[in-house]
Amino acid sequence: QMQLVQSGGGSVQAGGSLRLSCVASGYTFTTYCMGWFRQAPGKEREGVAAVDSDGSTSYADSVKGRFTISRDNAKNTLYLQMGSLKPEDTAMYYCATTYDYGLDMLSPYQYNAWGQGTQVTVSS
Repeated sequence: QMQLVQSGGGSVQAGGSLRLSCVASGYTFTTYCMGWFRQAPGKEREGVAAVDSDGSTSYADSVKGRFTISRDNAKNTLYLQMGSLKPEDTAMYYCATTYDYGLDMLSPYQYNAWGQGTQVTVSS
C-alpha cells in the first residue's frame, strides 16, 4: 500500500531554515503529484507547496520566495526547503500524494495518502 514517511522539522528561531523530507513507497512515485500541507491549532489544513509528475510547481502566496519544493524521483523522496521562517509558519506539516489533483494542486481534498506529520515551531 501507499506509504509516506516524513523526517525533518523541529524548532527554529525566526529567520532560520529547516528542511522536511518525505520518502514514498508502495506506488509509482514518478507518476504522482506530491504536496506539502500544514495545519496550525484551530485552523484548517492548508496547501503549502506541490510538485506534479512533470515538475510543475505551485506555492501558497504566504510562502512564495521563502520555501522550495523539490522531488528526487531516483530516491522516491519529496523535500521542502523552508527559509526566512516566521512564527506564523508554526504548524504540523504533512506530505501527501495524489494521482489527480483536479483543478487545484494545493487543495488537500484531492490527496488520498498522507505522511504521519512533523512539527515545525518558529519562535520570535
